[in-house]
Amino acid sequence: MTNQRADLEWRDGVPIATAFDDPYYSLDNGLAETEHVFLAGNHLPARFGGDFQIAELGFGTGLNLLVTWALWDKAGRPGTLRFTSFEAFAMAPHDMRDALHHFPQLAPFAETLLAEWAPGDGPKHLSGGPVLEVIAGDARHTLPAWQGKADAWFLDGFSPAKNPELWEPSLLKAVGAHTKPGGTAATYSAAGHIRRGLTDAGFAVTRTPGYGRKRHMTTARMPNAE
Repeated sequence: MTNQRADLEWRDGVPIATAFDDPYYSLDNGLAETEHVFLAGNHLPARFGGDFQIAELGFGTGLNLLVTWALWDKAGRPGTLRFTSFEAFAMAPHDMRDALHHFPQLAPFAETLLAEWAPGDGPKHLSGGPVLEVIAGDARHTLPAWQGKADAWFLDGFSPAKNPELWEPSLLKAVGAHTKPGGTAATYSAAGHIRRGLTDAGFAVTRTPGYGRKRHMTTARMPNAE
């Protein structure tokens, strides 16, 4: 299944998905939001090391990947980082470049990503970095067919009110089915139906302080195997 291309408009340098009227990252500070919600929300980088699999709903600009890669690199622990993302509307590389230009601290990682990967590529071991795979198509179909299981999930679809397909109970159950025992998930959303969906998927769910203007977010942990 091939990607459709993302249709964008720009507001103060931030890309907005016109189909969902939602920004790709925080209008305040996208990098800090990623660190708070997805890295700290999954107790990273403390858990880094070994063969570590992160999975993500919504690749977008690649910002989450780059922040994760930079922290993995800084941690300096042996092992392989695997980053798998499910994306239905791929952003064109030139739009990714324009968006990522606002994060100069990530420039070396962004340059490698943009030089070595393009939408539609299969798994790619980026130079000095993670094994990246962006799986094209509707995650409701592609995620259940995935053969992997994640140590940590970044649930980063657009707002549930605007992009409900990425937050359906059946998809959250697929997230649970593709999570290792003791694995975690985090999302900026604190909506009650999201928390219930993750609970029904087998996670122990916690509402925690959100980033910026959002009072709360959601973290979740899959129980260890008995």
